[in-house]
Amino acid sequence: MTDNSSATLMAAPPLSTSRAGLWWGLLGVAAFSFTLPFTRVVVDDGGMSPLFVACGRAVVAAVLAAAALTITRQRLPRGGQWVRLAVVAAGVVVGFPVLTSFALETASASHGAVVIALLPAATAVLAVLRGHERPRTSFWVMAALGAIAAVGFAAVQGGGLGSLRGSDVLLLTAVVACAVGYAEGGLLARELGAWQTISWALVLAGVPMALVTVFTMAQRTPTGTPLDWALFGYLGVVSMFLGFFAWYRGLGIGPMAQVSQVQLVQPVLTICWAALLLREHITWPTVLGGAAVIVCAGVAVRSRLR
Repeated sequence: MTDNSSATLMAAPPLSTSRAGLWWGLLGVAAFSFTLPFTRVVVDDGGMSPLFVACGRAVVAAVLAAAALTITRQRLPRGGQWVRLAVVAAGVVVGFPVLTSFALETASASHGAVVIALLPAATAVLAVLRGHERPRTSFWVMAALGAIAAVGFAAVQGGGLGSLRGSDVLLLTAVVACAVGYAEGGLLARELGAWQTISWALVLAGVPMALVTVFTMAQRTPTGTPLDWALFGYLGVVSMFLGFFAWYRGLGIGPMAQVSQVQLVQPVLTICWAALLLREHITWPTVLGGAAVIVCAGVAVRSRLR
């Protein structure tokens, strides 16, 4: 065992009496909350395709992850861990960014935030199924109500259940993909370490994402204002990389049960940024829909934790 091995990192007990975990978790959530508005700006300007934005930012993060793993001399994952890392990469590195980027071509950032508010409850459901837990009945009831609230909100915004827009389907699929990646990554982090898990997932997805990025650039050269490129840099460096450092750092310090609930603040922050930065008009259906999804997700997560 070396000083840089993940086993050494995992040996440290959580600092359950410290509020540092909550602050680190809040920092990670704050970093993630800008993702949808910034993606909306970059995609909406038309100079960069959604596929380039999604894959290009993953390539930026993969380069940083490879450097971090090399400098700290982390040990290679073993056997089946690579398969599980592929699941994490498919959900968090590929699925969520690609699906949300295409969805935000037509959906507003505030609308997307309400649908994605279902993510904490969806993650909890996948963690329960993957970890073979037996939560209370109230957990399943509130998780189901949260899903109904999210779909109902999207349907009302689209003009009815039969008019559910393609962007809503993409957003809901993105929630499922990200939840799978979060749940599997949470279990895998116990073996490899928290930030090491997301870093290895980024490296694993780096080559195919780089190939797609080159393909999209050959089809259409990406262009944008200095602001567009600055926002793209944020998506790659912060949303896909540094934000996970803060988030998993908070979970590592703990208490994990409390820190994980901080994620419920994310859709509220995203809606606020959409109003302030994008001048999006926040309607009462958006406020009520967001509140309903957040309440259901919060009760579901708390029920599972008990």
